[in-house]
Amino acid sequence: MRLLFDRGTLLLVDTPSELDPETLPGVLWDPRVGVYRAPAFLWWDITGALRELEVPLEHDGRTEDGTSASWSRVELRPYQESALLAWELADRRGLVVLPTGAGKTRLALSAMASTRARTLVLVPTRALLHQWRAEIERFYRGSIGVWGDGDKSLAPVTVVTFESAHRYMDKFGAAFDLLVVDEAHHFGDAVRDDALEMSLAPMRLGLTATPPEGPSLEGLEALVGPIVYQLGVQDLAGTYLAPFDLVVMRLRLDDDERRVYFSEVRLFRRAFLEFREHHPGAEWRDFVAAAGRTAEGRRALAAWRKSRKLLGLTRSKARAVKALLSRHRESRVLVFTADNQAAYTIAKSHLIMPITCEIGRKERERALDWFRKGEVRALVSTRVLNEGIDVPDADVAIIVGGTFGEREHVQRIGRLLRPAPDKRAIIYELVTIETAEARTSARRRRSVVLVANAGL
Repeated sequence: MRLLFDRGTLLLVDTPSELDPETLPGVLWDPRVGVYRAPAFLWWDITGALRELEVPLEHDGRTEDGTSASWSRVELRPYQESALLAWELADRRGLVVLPTGAGKTRLALSAMASTRARTLVLVPTRALLHQWRAEIERFYRGSIGVWGDGDKSLAPVTVVTFESAHRYMDKFGAAFDLLVVDEAHHFGDAVRDDALEMSLAPMRLGLTATPPEGPSLEGLEALVGPIVYQLGVQDLAGTYLAPFDLVVMRLRLDDDERRVYFSEVRLFRRAFLEFREHHPGAEWRDFVAAAGRTAEGRRALAAWRKSRKLLGLTRSKARAVKALLSRHRESRVLVFTADNQAAYTIAKSHLIMPITCEIGRKERERALDWFRKGEVRALVSTRVLNEGIDVPDADVAIIVGGTFGEREHVQRIGRLLRPAPDKRAIIYELVTIETAEARTSARRRRSVVLVANAGL
């Protein structure tokens, strides 16, 4: 019997007469080609079932050529060693949950070095694509492939963006034995899951600081494996992560801002509550789809966007940013905003470098290098710095606005928690009272240790 990789799936060829293929995990008859077929990610389950049934395989579907070159030893902290051991004891399949700054990349490098497997690393952004390649080069002496941001090269160790994996995994999904998924919480909700479904890799390591919940976690565990090790910020702060203070600055809308905000909110809520009354249990995306079909619905969506945009950088927030940048003029400061417009407004007002999705890679890397060297003391960003980008010297964060809940909040705080001698980080969260922002802020803070709380 043979397993053949075919466009992100497995074909079962020359099955013995005594075997009913449909008893194997995920296998179905494909009448288009007259053979049995299964999703590629079930390779591990299918080959395991065939071994139990003592069915010999002439070919297991994987590409056989290419081996990893030499790896240098990757030194780990005790908790990283424990996480690696937990992953290995789980048959090298599973999720490791560690806070931002706790060294998930180094843990993955150690897994790659210990297995010496052909490895495909999946990352969400082009910035992380190049950062991962640079980290791998520190320990690995072989060729490193890059697929994304204009590059299309494969090697026994390759880094690929989520977008490129989504487009091309059907072509190279049989070429790797270990799949490392950085920021793995992006998967599990079926939107981009085919990138993981089309890989044969039997070994899978998912990395995240903020695992999803409910059905999304179940979907992710089916594709990568269960959570095998988990620590939070509170477990590591002060020892392996920098200690920090979280200061909540409660701000008010100016009178004219208040009138505009509540006018837009009333318009939106009227349409939204009417929709929920007629469609109990409907989700936000259902409302957006329905609202887009009527003039009243479109006005409600426009009102919602306008109210959120107003909260992104109110006048009191602008004043607070000015005061905090002045207070911490000798520190390394990261300013986080909800949208690009707010980022550019702050950048222009205070002559600090913006880091947004519109900034090219070379310019972004140059700005980050200046920041690390101390030649630039502050950066302002929307979401680009949320996930994985290494800014180890930052010790002050000003969170001006954000719309993505607890996960975004934990990631932003994690940007400051990479340890350094005598370092104590401070995070300022600017919250507009009497608005939806205040309720969201309260939910977000449950994900971190609340050390300090101040108001303006």
